[in-house]
Amino acid sequence: MQSYSVSEITRYIHGLFDGDPMLAAVWVGGEVSNLTKARSGHWYFTIKDAGAQLRCVMFRSAARFVRSDIRAGDEILVHGRVSVYEARGEYQLYADSIVAAGSQGDLHQQFEALKARLAAEGLFEQAQKQPIPEFPRRIGVVTSPTAAAWQDIQNVLERRFPMVEVLLSPTLVQGSEAPRQIIRALERLQRGAAVDVIVLARGGGSLEDLWCFNDEGLARALAACDIPVISGVGHEIDFTIVDFVADLRAPTPSAAAELATPNREDLLLDLDRLQLALAAHFRGAQGERQRDLHRLQSGLRFGKPLKALLQARASTAELQGRGNRALAARLSRLRERLNAAGQALEAAHPQHILARGYALVSDEQGALVRSAAQVSRNQRLHIQFEQDGLQVRVDD
Repeated sequence: MQSYSVSEITRYIHGLFDGDPMLAAVWVGGEVSNLTKARSGHWYFTIKDAGAQLRCVMFRSAARFVRSDIRAGDEILVHGRVSVYEARGEYQLYADSIVAAGSQGDLHQQFEALKARLAAEGLFEQAQKQPIPEFPRRIGVVTSPTAAAWQDIQNVLERRFPMVEVLLSPTLVQGSEAPRQIIRALERLQRGAAVDVIVLARGGGSLEDLWCFNDEGLARALAACDIPVISGVGHEIDFTIVDFVADLRAPTPSAAAELATPNREDLLLDLDRLQLALAAHFRGAQGERQRDLHRLQSGLRFGKPLKALLQARASTAELQGRGNRALAARLSRLRERLNAAGQALEAAHPQHILARGYALVSDEQGALVRSAAQVSRNQRLHIQFEQDGLQVRVDD
């Protein structure tokens, strides 16, 4: 008779829950009861209706973003995944978002209805997604020029991949006019801007603050965009319609900038590894040829010297030919990778950046000036162009 342990059965049930796509991300409405806010920051509570109740847990990382003062007896909507807590053999809702029922509940219903309709049309299908280029030359950013997200993106790109060119297509990112402006910002980047990838970004906010990213017209414009788009809207727990339509979703604007670019430090490490591999390959090939030569020399001591010599020459020529062809092919591949990495580093040289029309501003001690707050009236500065420079004085 086949039998199972309690752990085996519970683990099997756990797998059934986790394998159900409906339970992976679901909104559940009900009345709050047995609410406990632990000192650790985790919330434990139950939601119920007239016919049933459901145990819930919300960990501190998600609970700190709840913008409502939830109390026992409140009607709420809870978003999360339903899974099994094996230690107690109980199923529960692992919550990542809570909103009060009512106006926000209506917005969530609209969100789910639009999400279901667009999913049925295939706008979220993975087959429709465009790949993100590994080494972009120009990145378009669609966000507000006054938003913190724009500054965060610039900081990340400067740190990770300073040779990339960044083009801002400004727009509102909140309010009723925002969807139309975001669509126009996307269109500007598609009309000859020659960007390799687009980052659509906005910092965190309430459901109403982010509602413009749930616009149907914007979703369809994003799906029709012929340039890969990375969405970085809100915090990690925030999801909008553009996250499902975009070619890649990032949890934050800074993470979107990271996903759009390679890391300069990683490229330098790859270059070092290539150089070491090339040197090791040369040493190994040389040692192998040396051993072949020793075997051939040993063979000359047996048989007729002339015949052995002729055979040795023929064998050596064949071995050298094969070895040289293999070595040449390997060196060609390594050289291509080395050249690609070298070109990427060469593109980051400050002189090339100056050649594109940028300039370096420094004070009299030679320190770089990065903002107007560093200088004062009548202070003398030096402006360095690609070929020459200017001495200037600050009037205002």
